Amino acid sequence: MDAVRVRPMREDDLASAERASAATFFEAESSTRRVNDPQVEPRSAAASKQWIDRMRFFLDVDPGGCWVAVQDGAGGVVPGPGEVVGFAISQNRGPLWFLATYGVLPSHRAQGIGRRLMDAVLDHAEGRQGIFVSSVHAGATRRYRLAGFSLHPAMRMVGTVDRSTLPAIDGLREGRADDFEWMDRLDRDLRVAGHGPDHGYMLDTLRLVVTRDRRKPGYVYLDDRGQASLLAAVDPETASGLLWEALASSRGSTLVNCVTTPNDWALDVGLAARLDIGQEGYIAVRGMNVPAPYLASGHFL
Repeated sequence: MDAVRVRPMREDDLASAERASAATFFEAESSTRRVNDPQVEPRSAAASKQWIDRMRFFLDVDPGGCWVAVQDGAGGVVPGPGEVVGFAISQNRGPLWFLATYGVLPSHRAQGIGRRLMDAVLDHAEGRQGIFVSSVHAGATRRYRLAGFSLHPAMRMVGTVDRSTLPAIDGLREGRADDFEWMDRLDRDLRVAGHGPDHGYMLDTLRLVVTRDRRKPGYVYLDDRGQASLLAAVDPETASGLLWEALASSRGSTLVNCVTTPNDWALDVGLAARLDIGQEGYIAVRGMNVPAPYLASGHFL
């Protein structure tokens, strides 16, 4: 039987790791798809490139948190990098550790590969407080709980915004790099640590909207469809205004995800905009509370 090695990720693993990620999450989303959910589509070429760019960024910033499981040839003697069959990308930011993505190809499950990958990234955490977004996969959630994480059910809201419900929102402006200092202070209050270099990456790839009033700090990153990718605010009122701005920017069907019980202010906004509520995975935390008012990013938490 071919051997599987778990080792630190290298830049020349990125393309193979992306293929493994695309196949892993396509299978996971297909198997958990509900009757009324849209058909699961394969990852687009643009999304594949974005995944590789994002993981290259993580590899540059904190390479010690990036691990792959590699399929060797017979006897483990095939020269050069093998095909990636599993991956775990995590990052340390000050006192906080987060897991950006993790998975094992369906064909290689139940072989202990996932446990070995998780052990590697948790060793990198060195006991830090932690946070990540978890799927509902039974094996994965069991592993997370055994690693000391509490699992908090998360909801999502989907649909097309009823534009007649949109309120007038003022006190906002486009964000800039010189906002990062106060944004990191807000992050530390909400989630233990600032996003640090992640803000620079997100500003290059997403639209940033911030509050004008520094006494009521808040920000939201919006993707190219106007959807909220990450939102943080000092109070629910400020957070609601930022989410309304995101909904006003949305085009066609939109999504608000990672909504936990401490963030039910977001449910009120979504319901007012005529979105539908559904369940998705979990927000997993260790040694910290679920951030609020806060809507986590899937990759940058």
